[in-house]
Amino acid sequence: MNIVCIGAHPDDCEFFAGGTALKWVQQGANVLFVSLTNGDKGHFEILGPELARRRIKETEASAKIAGVTTMVLDIPDGELMPTLELRKKVVDIIRQHDADVVLTHRPNDYHPDHRYTSLLVQDAAFMVTVPGFSPDTPRCASNPFFFYFQDLFTKPTPFSPDVSVSIDDVIETKWLMLAAMESQVYEWLPWLDNKLDEVPKSQPERLEWLKKTWRPFFAEFAQHSFAGLERRYGTEKAQKVQFAESFEICEYGRKPTPEDLESLFPL
Repeated sequence: MNIVCIGAHPDDCEFFAGGTALKWVQQGANVLFVSLTNGDKGHFEILGPELARRRIKETEASAKIAGVTTMVLDIPDGELMPTLELRKKVVDIIRQHDADVVLTHRPNDYHPDHRYTSLLVQDAAFMVTVPGFSPDTPRCASNPFFFYFQDLFTKPTPFSPDVSVSIDDVIETKWLMLAAMESQVYEWLPWLDNKLDEVPKSQPERLEWLKKTWRPFFAEFAQHSFAGLERRYGTEKAQKVQFAESFEICEYGRKPTPEDLESLFPL
């Protein structure tokens, strides 16, 4: 299978689908992580091209750990707009990688880049099949399946897990994927939370700090997706899952059957 994961920033795919991507790679799938912006404002000291270069290197290091490929577009952080030009770019990416599955943000989100990424992917969901739209890139012969990442926002509608994947068996590798993005997990995000002084200096201590800090966040995702886990694994196994990634069907792509969900997503 070919999986195209489209996030707004050079860490979104890793945070929201990194574990599932690892399991897909283990099964022989080709996974592409796309960031529609270069992340050049995600820091309190380093900005502009210097930060963008650093984040691309971090994304490449994380991708090497995961066994995925990565693409970062040169659009400034916080300035993403759902233009016709960019819609064509998203369509071309999906077509060029012959996507079977496309993942992205839900349309209701705190960050404008997340919202507009979602809109761009939704707008591409049908157009990828239209020969006359961006005709230099051959159309998708069949429409991919489109899904949304999980989030905890509730208005106007809360996330509904159509398929859930336990990532307990790959969580240690996911921690390493996130740890490779040092500018974010050890600098920018702690600074935003007024916790920068808590970050250790040595790499082993930093990794343990990362696990301790982010474990509740990812555990909450599993708790909120218990219904999806229960459908897939049964009640007894679902109750034992500590970490999971879940996805909601986007109605604009091909409509998956229950059998499709079982075959598309790794157990």
